Amino acid sequence: MKPLRLVSAALGLVAAAVPAYAALKAGDQAPPFTTEASLGGKAFTFVLADALAKGPVVLYFYPAAFTPGCNIEAHDFAEAVGRFAALGATVIGVSHDSIATLNKFSVEKCQGKFPVAADTDLAIARSYNAVLAPLVPYANRTSYVIAPGGKILYAFTDLAPDDHVANTLRAVEAWHAAQKPQN
Repeated sequence: MKPLRLVSAALGLVAAAVPAYAALKAGDQAPPFTTEASLGGKAFTFVLADALAKGPVVLYFYPAAFTPGCNIEAHDFAEAVGRFAALGATVIGVSHDSIATLNKFSVEKCQGKFPVAADTDLAIARSYNAVLAPLVPYANRTSYVIAPGGKILYAFTDLAPDDHVANTLRAVEAWHAAQKPQN
């Protein structure tokens, strides 16, 4: 069996056997963070507060780069990033992978359209209650939409990658609509 299939199979077994931590809820304050990230294969420092100063942030945690579900999710976010940007939102993915791995992933799977950040010790994932299980060194597949003021607007956890983009896009659209002055 190939290594990626082994990782995917192991993640599935662990997810079925051990309950995940509860994600933060809408209305909770988003924990601030600064970390190394990659966009289009180039490393830089990502600061959540700087991104929030520009608009809402779609922060999504994923277990591991180059695994089947994570590849699908990265592709889906890459396809939708223009729609998020049109609403003033920034998208960033976070995993335990090294920056060297993320430099490749950001080009190959994210198509250079949005950054992915390194959380090698899972400190960010822990602060967002997005760790798959206490003894597993992977983030759970959890997506957040964070308002510019730092409050979480939306949280969604599901190991299947299918609904993360559509759900977060709806949350950003609702936030954007609420920002328009009423006539």
